[in-house]
Amino acid sequence: MRKSIESLDQREALLGPDPLSEALRGRIREVILTLAEAELREVLAAMPYERNSARRGYRNGKRERSMSTGLGQTVIELPRARLSQGDQEKEWRSRLVERYQRRARSVDSALLGCYLSGANGRRIRGALSPLLRGSPLSKSAISRIVGRLQAMFSQWRERSLKTESAVFVYLDAIALRVRIANKVVSAPVLVGLGVKADGEKVVLDLELLQSESSECWGGFVEGLANRGLKRPSLAIIDGNKGLRAAVAKTWVGIEVQRCTVHKLRNLERHTPRHALEQVKTDYHTIVNAKSLEEAKKAYREFVVKWKKLAPKVVASLEEAGEELLTFYRYPNSQWKSLRTTNAIERLNGEFRRRVKTQGSLPSAQAAELLLFGLIISG
Repeated sequence: MRKSIESLDQREALLGPDPLSEALRGRIREVILTLAEAELREVLAAMPYERNSARRGYRNGKRERSMSTGLGQTVIELPRARLSQGDQEKEWRSRLVERYQRRARSVDSALLGCYLSGANGRRIRGALSPLLRGSPLSKSAISRIVGRLQAMFSQWRERSLKTESAVFVYLDAIALRVRIANKVVSAPVLVGLGVKADGEKVVLDLELLQSESSECWGGFVEGLANRGLKRPSLAIIDGNKGLRAAVAKTWVGIEVQRCTVHKLRNLERHTPRHALEQVKTDYHTIVNAKSLEEAKKAYREFVVKWKKLAPKVVASLEEAGEELLTFYRYPNSQWKSLRTTNAIERLNGEFRRRVKTQGSLPSAQAAELLLFGLIISG
């Protein structure tokens, strides 16, 4: 606490006084009481001591409550009341200040924002100390918010996907360093992103698993189908064999587009350094052609040209086959977004940006909650 006070004094010395905020802090208690009294008068349909036939209850003293807001802490005496419902009575509960509430929602939002940005409890208390003005922020405050986030995540993962009519679905994984069974390992988080007919994108699911095997991807994709997701027209995926098998098993006959960027990376691994630029140029001729016919022609020319010069490059290209060219069967305006998994890579990029400051995440659950928190926070 001593360090927080010193830090606050140093900030004020640097930035100067803030008379507006100080003036507003002095009115917090008055404003909250005014709003609570107005809410109660509306519920009771009567002023204090007023007698009329429309009255729906009576006041019942006051209750002292300490509240932390974005302008500091204050102690207020909230009014209490009993409401009449026929022959029964019940205690009035304010919608403005909920039962047991000790912090304004804006403070909880700031806490969650700091947590999702990578700050630990000590840093969060330091960052918010100028606003909280000495208001206590216990170590359990973040834990309670994360607990609510866990409940939301559980509901989100169990929600029905019947209304998520995805025309296209992108499937990919991001590897995170996570502590599992007392050991830090690299574990994949499988992610499914759907695109509706109107272009709206929706994250369908995410789950941290031990590998990208056909069993893991099979359970993930099957889970989407079991929750009501109808078979999409097209699945955009990388070259993972387990994922390809899972897609074919769950959505029999579905069209597949192999990510052209992932395939280029695979080609580069087998290409001699002196031939790299030429291989890339020839490959781009395939995936940037003006029509499917031109793409197939460039594909055949690539194979003929490089079959003897770089057989492993050709073998890698032929491994994907014409699934590299599926996007040509769709309208030209959609080619750019369908030929790669960039749509989901941008999402994964946000995940990576958030976790790059941490050596590892403490658990699989913490990793999933973090990524879910980033999704719902936009």
